[in-house]
Amino acid sequence: MIRITTTFRGRVQGVGFRATTAHCARGLAISGFVCNQSDGSVLCVAEGRLEDIEAFLDDVHHAMRSNIAAVESERSAATGEFKDFQVRRSPTKREA
Repeated sequence: MIRITTTFRGRVQGVGFRATTAHCARGLAISGFVCNQSDGSVLCVAEGRLEDIEAFLDDVHHAMRSNIAAVESERSAATGEFKDFQVRRSPTKREA
């Protein structure tokens, strides 16, 4: 189990990006959240098996490719703190 923290930049707010991301997470064994950031980017934290997270991120990129200008990702150890995948308004300091 791993965690991938991804920041999407471009025209990613106000275009259904978070809802699309949550839809892409359905049916996959991943947990975490997606939220808008004050700088206009979207933050996504996903935990699960690497294969599931890669499939999820590929689906998000495919669905929203015309809105994404840049993607930055970091891998780390999963914490197991999430029960499901949620759309959030903004991250807490602990999650940022």
